[in-house]
Amino acid sequence: MAKKPGIKLIANNKKAFHDYFIEDTYEAGIALAGTEVKSLRMGKCSVKESFVRIQNGEVYIYGMNISPYEKGNIFNKDPLRIRKLLLHRSEINKMEAKLKEKGLTLVPIKVYFKDSLVKVEIGMARGKKLYDKRQDIAKKDQRREAERDFKVKNLY
Repeated sequence: MAKKPGIKLIANNKKAFHDYFIEDTYEAGIALAGTEVKSLRMGKCSVKESFVRIQNGEVYIYGMNISPYEKGNIFNKDPLRIRKLLLHRSEINKMEAKLKEKGLTLVPIKVYFKDSLVKVEIGMARGKKLYDKRQDIAKKDQRREAERDFKVKNLY
């Protein structure tokens, strides 16, 4: 029998959905040192202020904070170092072509383990204007109110 892939979420970037319209997503591997992987297994990662860039045909993630592993001593790397993302050449070429459009950027959405491999989901994003953010908040409030009313009706 085939084994289902186990996905364990490490870090999530909720702010990306608030600040951007996510148009397309890509799954990328990430080049890490051994102590960084151990730190990720303990869930010590943040992608809130991070961003992704393409330079010389390679994709890098900036500002991703992986806390140093407590038992790592001299093998620990800088927590905010630039890390290379692993993607196929065709995917990188597609992303570069789309990034030439005005207003598009790459943002990390989540970091997770897929079986034993660390993966980063990056999204092709277009920035939201202030009125778009207000509309999203209003829709969220309406949905929350409707769920609350539904819950109250079911109790009686």
